[in-house]
Amino acid sequence: MAASCVFRRLCSTAAEAQGKGSRWERLKSGRVGVWCRSLLGDYKEACREVVVGARERPFKASAYAVLLGGAYFCYRTNPDDTSFQTDLLETSNKLALLSPWIRSGMSDGHVQNLVRLRNEGRLRYLSLGVASVTYVVSYDPESSLYEAQCSALSVPWAELPGRMLDVGFAGRWWVLHQKMKDYDINEEEFKHLSPALVATAPPSVQETERNERLHRDSLKALVMEVEEETADGAVSVQKEGEIVAKG
Repeated sequence: MAASCVFRRLCSTAAEAQGKGSRWERLKSGRVGVWCRSLLGDYKEACREVVVGARERPFKASAYAVLLGGAYFCYRTNPDDTSFQTDLLETSNKLALLSPWIRSGMSDGHVQNLVRLRNEGRLRYLSLGVASVTYVVSYDPESSLYEAQCSALSVPWAELPGRMLDVGFAGRWWVLHQKMKDYDINEEEFKHLSPALVATAPPSVQETERNERLHRDSLKALVMEVEEETADGAVSVQKEGEIVAKG
């Protein structure tokens, strides 16, 4: 009885293995298997052509590699909306620490305009993959005005270049950075000066050395000289308590 059970189990296992093998063969020779093999063959041929082309034209391959690497770098360093909000608040705090008589009017006007639009909810962010754009809309979308809720009155794409406020690229918002270049210099204080006085140039090496030498000399102790005439007619000079005789 036990021997017959073992024999039936062996027969069933062999039948299952044969059935599996036949199903795998049918899958390989079927329509899906043929499509997968052709797809893998196409990818293999494309990779081979890329390697052969790179060997035959190394400069062209290097140029494509640099372009792809640059595009990936721009994608990874593309600033988002949060970075723009952070930079805007930081620049606003920097200007708030300065007196109105010192801060730049151009920088202050640009930042105050951005802060006003942000408080009104009219700033919008658009990511282009390798770069980002911040633009202004006419109304806050969360308001209940008809003009803000009607899709037919939305801003057309043709007006986007005229509504752009800043461009983010390579981890920086360039317009905001350019406006804050000399934020601690008030241009109104120098507008009445002549161009020769307004234009400045970096000092030369000789001028720098001369200024450093004058600065070191200004730190030295002051030497007092007092002339005294002795009984025999000789003149002596006293320097910081030291007597130097002169003939």
